[in-house]
Amino acid sequence: MSPSRLKLGAALLVLASTFAVAVALACSGEAMPEIGTELYHPLVYGDHPTVEELSALGRKIFIDASLSASGKQSCASCHDPKAAFGPPNALAVQPGGPQLNRFGFRNTPSLTYLHSPVAFTEHFYESEPTGGSDDEGPTGGRTWDGRVNTGHDQALMPLLDPNEMGNVDHRALLQRLVKTAYAEEFKTLLSPPGENVFDDMKASVAWVSIALEAFENSPREFHAFTSKYDAYLRDEAELSPRELRGMDLFNDMKKGNCASCHTSSHKNPASHLPIFTDFGFVALAVPRNTSLPANQDPAFHDLGLCGPLRSDMKAHPEYCGLFRTPSLRNVALKKSFFHNGALHSLRDVVEFYATRDLQPEKWYGHDPKTGKPIKYNDLPEAYWANVNADAPFKPLRNGKPRLNAAEVDDIVAFLRTLSDGYSAYVPPPAASAPAAQTAGLR
Repeated sequence: MSPSRLKLGAALLVLASTFAVAVALACSGEAMPEIGTELYHPLVYGDHPTVEELSALGRKIFIDASLSASGKQSCASCHDPKAAFGPPNALAVQPGGPQLNRFGFRNTPSLTYLHSPVAFTEHFYESEPTGGSDDEGPTGGRTWDGRVNTGHDQALMPLLDPNEMGNVDHRALLQRLVKTAYAEEFKTLLSPPGENVFDDMKASVAWVSIALEAFENSPREFHAFTSKYDAYLRDEAELSPRELRGMDLFNDMKKGNCASCHTSSHKNPASHLPIFTDFGFVALAVPRNTSLPANQDPAFHDLGLCGPLRSDMKAHPEYCGLFRTPSLRNVALKKSFFHNGALHSLRDVVEFYATRDLQPEKWYGHDPKTGKPIKYNDLPEAYWANVNADAPFKPLRNGKPRLNAAEVDDIVAFLRTLSDGYSAYVPPPAASAPAAQTAGLR
């Protein structure tokens, strides 16, 4: 094995451990150490590359449309920095391919708050307060079906996807890379001593993915924790009455029950700032999006964990229809929702949870032959038993939904507090004179 390949293998291991340390610190709320030090990131080639250098290079790669087959599409085309690194428009899926006329069948997720997913496991055991543990089932990984675990593996996927940036193979990507304005910088930074990294196709492509991973782990841009809710948890802002009601409904197991999958946090100095996902998988029976080209074939179904993009779970029918729970941070900036982009309003999403089984005709339409409401029109009946029926899907005993219209609005108001970039500090109300006097006597 050549020295460059040995160095590359070492780099991958180092970066994996580096980001694990960063994740632990970011989630704990502790101060991040300086990057580029031997303690935080042991250097690969003596004195380089530092995480800062890799991140800067990754930023250039991220916005470079010349790396695509069309020459018009970069990572940022679908993951717009102005939209929390999510889709820039309301399209369910973004166009791609050499002529920008090809479409996949999954909605572009935001890249924010993806810094700490656990590796995919079929059986995730969560400790219980009683001292035991509970099998939460499939958990972790990245993408809607959790089929990759690392940021660099995920970063490489769109570069080679025929429906996205469309490079036919690694060699095609390398041929485009050596023509970029930053090719010399790439070579200088990442070549082993006395060698040219571009002579090793696998090493070059791997470094592209590692640089993207480094950039996409930049705390200031990808997990800044600067929402109004974060300010509230830090006692730097007050939520409005509607937002407070929405938060209570979000956490109430008998009402919204949202926190059962989108784990939140209460005001507690010992609590970590929440990511708003448990990284688990759930079947929601989202309505079929008839605008997707793939769905023009009535026999086609995107079944998430059990295919078609993931192949190792095909023998598990109990996983069909399950998709990974995304973070709700910055969700109010999105214009299309769920894995297939079927809904285009955050309010509709919350209402869907509350009325899916009570008013199926609203979401699935009617059978043209019988006139009866259709049920779960994007999931074969053989897998209906997998569909989640907990609150708020489960109606009240009187047959009414768990959430009324006003409560749906309250939850939406709370979800809007999860968008980064909050700056309007609102000090807590001053104590009344009697209260202040009483406090002074204690």
